[in-house]
Amino acid sequence: MDRTELGRFLRTRREALRPSDVGLIPGSRRRTPGLRRAEVALLADVSVDYYERLEQSRGANASEALLADLARALRLTLDERDYLFRLAGHTPPAEVSTGRYAEPGMMFLLDSLTTVPAHIVDDLTTLVAQNALSTTLFGPWTQRPGRQANAIWRWFTEPDSRRRDFLETEDATGRAYVAGLRAAAAARGHDDVVRELIADLSARSAEFATYWDKMEVEPNRSTAKTLHHPEVGALDVHCDIVLSATGGHRLVVLRPQPGSGTAERFESLQAHGLRHMPGDGSGAAPASPPLE
Repeated sequence: MDRTELGRFLRTRREALRPSDVGLIPGSRRRTPGLRRAEVALLADVSVDYYERLEQSRGANASEALLADLARALRLTLDERDYLFRLAGHTPPAEVSTGRYAEPGMMFLLDSLTTVPAHIVDDLTTLVAQNALSTTLFGPWTQRPGRQANAIWRWFTEPDSRRRDFLETEDATGRAYVAGLRAAAAARGHDDVVRELIADLSARSAEFATYWDKMEVEPNRSTAKTLHHPEVGALDVHCDIVLSATGGHRLVVLRPQPGSGTAERFESLQAHGLRHMPGDGSGAAPASPPLE
């Protein structure tokens, strides 16, 4: 691990960014055009003290997951991400981009979407990034550890993450999740992560095992959905999907259906900062976001 070069690289990438480049409001009394360390820490979901230590070449060895978070927060290109990994003493990820890193072009699109909910998911339905309205509707999924940020895992192992009036048919949603997972598993080939996910889901959920035995294969596609928010009512949306250049991530945009009043309800959510939809009415578990 080259701590000196790692710190310099993080600092130069941070100083090259403006708040508007990462979806932040510049504010006043800003002395330099670059991002503040606290802003990078916020975007990467790490402590300010830890990030400062990395920049000052005093930090402990960074994990691959943390490096992916930093690469996403700093909007690094694939080449820059790989350079960051090598400086930290890690082998760069495979060319197909999955996991917690998202390409800067896709992050730019997410940052630009301020009037509709949108989020980025990987091929296994783990949420990588959310915009403000997505977080308002579904809660901060990206801050959840491990499989707690994975939609298909939560759907089949935590029934409270579903709302019976959230999606119109649970059966169709469950089957679509499993068919999409089978397609992702085939694309990944012999991959321990997806193999363990399938095995654990089969052991934990008879419902998942039943769907898996049907051998249905279908990549996630754009579909119409009706969400029911407890305070603003029905949200009629079309879930548009934009694939990343490497094919590993999807940007899911919840576009309001014309004439449904959903666009106005989104405005109300933005204006009043209404809470996200609970899973069971108690606020114990946030609802599962639609990923197709």
